[in-house]
Amino acid sequence: MRYADGLFGRKEPPRGVSPSGSTTGQPHPQASAALAVVPRPGAGAPSAPAAEPAKRADEAAGSRLIVGPNIKLRGVEIDDCDTLVVEGRVEATMVSRAIQIAENGSFKGTADIEVAEIRGLFEGELTVRARLVIHATGRIAGKVRYGKLLVQEGGEISGDIGTIAERVGVAKPA
Repeated sequence: MRYADGLFGRKEPPRGVSPSGSTTGQPHPQASAALAVVPRPGAGAPSAPAAEPAKRADEAAGSRLIVGPNIKLRGVEIDDCDTLVVEGRVEATMVSRAIQIAENGSFKGTADIEVAEIRGLFEGELTVRARLVIHATGRIAGKVRYGKLLVQEGGEISGDIGTIAERVGVAKPA
């Protein structure tokens, strides 16, 4: 039996079919027999060893904010976000570890981050302490400071552009 994809990628059992072939809206009788009962966390015996690896995996993944397609987020300050994924539109100020702007995504504002991957549009002031990657579909306009820069063929960058060293007034070695 194949289960249909439900909300958030959860699997839903197929709905039953009446003898006439129409859908009854109830779970298929054989599907309910195949479903196992899964105890809730914290119910019954403690399962600390099993919960510990899951907790560490969540901590390693960090906090991630995804602004999906057709979503507009305006006038916010984004802090304590490990990775911001922009598929829609964001007008904000952010201090974070990473930003990923999708091909149809756009960010307008100020960002002070460690790593940036731009496939869409960034307008404003961008400070990337480590690596800035502008993909073939990416465009950046504004004041840009970076540690290392990679621009793929087709990618665009315009405005006041310089390295982090130039921003703090440190002279480059000759």
